[in-house]
Amino acid sequence: MAALSEWAWIESLNGWVVAAWVVETGLYASTASAGLRTALGRLPRWATALALTVSASLSYLLYAPATGLFEWKAFATLMVLAAALAGWYALLRPGGWRDAGFLLLVAGVMLARAFKRIYPGLSEGPPMEVLGQLMWIRLGVLGAVVLRRAEGVGFGWWPSKREWRIGALHFAAFLPLGIVLGLVTGVVRGIELPGPAWKVAILAAANFAGMMWVVALSEEFFFRGLLQCWASQWLRSAVWGWLVASLAFGAAHLPFRGFPNWRFALVATVAGLVYGRAYRAGQGIRAAMVAHALTNTVWRTLFG
Repeated sequence: MAALSEWAWIESLNGWVVAAWVVETGLYASTASAGLRTALGRLPRWATALALTVSASLSYLLYAPATGLFEWKAFATLMVLAAALAGWYALLRPGGWRDAGFLLLVAGVMLARAFKRIYPGLSEGPPMEVLGQLMWIRLGVLGAVVLRRAEGVGFGWWPSKREWRIGALHFAAFLPLGIVLGLVTGVVRGIELPGPAWKVAILAAANFAGMMWVVALSEEFFFRGLLQCWASQWLRSAVWGWLVASLAFGAAHLPFRGFPNWRFALVATVAGLVYGRAYRAGQGIRAAMVAHALTNTVWRTLFG
């Protein structure tokens, strides 16, 4: 009965809320389609930007009016942000400060947790702000890949055998160092098994899927696929680009469990160095995604 009660909120969800989740997760997953990316690339740039901007409103318009949570101010803010990100490379030429501005826009909105204020939450169920986060990631990915035509990213959802191997090796190299760093800094305080072995296995599998195709995919795309690549060009040094991206990755983790969490940021910076090396070894983000997802899965499953 306890297990049933944990999922009882699903039965109470409004059908429009379910539709919003189905639509947004479907749109997010569609970024994996090379055919879709090619089709968008054939459109005039303004048409691609307009299509992305309009798509940003769909999940919000599906659930907010039907649940009585619609607010014009929130909707207007959502559309302004979406138009800014989707239209960035439709209006501006790639390079220099324009690329830096694009990354700052992506990171600033996420770090400010803007979607927590835009997407009103429900009394029960998953946080609706996740819909905004998924939307923001896909607009950023498609804006960079389709409109900017960013090179050196190696974007894709499914790693090759070689990329799985590279990612796994980098994870194995980082794991003991990460545990030691975690213990020394107090970030790790011991293993906390969430239950019997079967429950740990199911939880680990679920964590890995979420980490691989949401957290790792988005963070490796923006930090390694874009920032590390572009910083290497700006500074004319692959090593400096690697260091800059790793430091920025660590800094992005300062708000974790209370700002400023310097200890966690230090561990994240070292992890970023490992992911950056996996990116360079795999010549794309997919190997780094594997290392990142495996690390986060162990962290979330065993260390809470």
